[in-house]
Amino acid sequence: MREPLFVKQNADKWARFEEAKSHTPDELADSFIQITDDLAYAKTFYPKSKTTAYLNGLASKFHQSIYKNKRENSNRFILFWRLELPLLFKVHRKQILYAFLFFIVFCLMGALSAKYDNNFVRLIIGDGYVDMANDNIAKGDPFGVYKQGSEGAMFFSIAVNNIYVSLATFISGIIFSVGTVYFLFRNGLMIGSFQYYFFSKGLGIQSVLVIWIHGTLEISAIVIAGAAGLVMGNSFLFPKTYSRMVSLKKGAIEGMKVAIGMAPIILLAAFFEGFVTRHTEMPVWLSLTILAASLLFMIWYIILYPNKIFKQTHNATQS
Repeated sequence: MREPLFVKQNADKWARFEEAKSHTPDELADSFIQITDDLAYAKTFYPKSKTTAYLNGLASKFHQSIYKNKRENSNRFILFWRLELPLLFKVHRKQILYAFLFFIVFCLMGALSAKYDNNFVRLIIGDGYVDMANDNIAKGDPFGVYKQGSEGAMFFSIAVNNIYVSLATFISGIIFSVGTVYFLFRNGLMIGSFQYYFFSKGLGIQSVLVIWIHGTLEISAIVIAGAAGLVMGNSFLFPKTYSRMVSLKKGAIEGMKVAIGMAPIILLAAFFEGFVTRHTEMPVWLSLTILAASLLFMIWYIILYPNKIFKQTHNATQS
């Protein structure tokens, strides 16, 4: 729709939001969502207009109202994952798409490199791991690495490592987004070559049924951390109506929320790897159920649910 019509349809609503002196927590959250959705729409279709600049300011006002009190009520924790994080997924959906595409391309590069260079897997994964995997395959237990050590110790070490990888992928975005792309490149090459290794040994399907029990959530979290890094890096490169430093601060805060919001997913992936993946003899139907449930949840929470919130808010503003 044309900008004057967009302004005409929403001007009264924006005026009410601007003049409101008090809000209940639910009203404040609902107003914040509506304003942020309008801002996302304006950024898409009128990126350099005064309307977009105005909505930027109004959204900042509501954001400050939500966070100005240090004492958090019991609903704040739930509200973050129920509304605020999905809303950030919606606003930064392009960065999520870019991070996903980068990762897929790098995975394919890793697989193709492993296919045409016999030494590539050893170069990326290391001689020690490849030799151990070869020994396990010879013993008839190709995924024995997941059975080493106690469940609790494995869970802890994996959780710490994956949190480090995700935060490093995000924080490196400060280097003009290039740092984040590098981490996606490195992890993509590793996953692609690692997965090709098992396919080359005739264990492709079995490796998917075992490794991706935890890998679906783990890799999804890394991709989202990559999107968070792109949010921060791009906020400095493309400040739009903000000053460069204000835009960077805003992008860093929003990116950090996205990255930290993946913490429960990372912990769940570590739990699966420490306690579930080691049971390589589990029935195929159970493995497929875990895989499908993990994949469907990530698609729902990152894509479908944010879209549902947006549509509900958009319909409410038009009624």
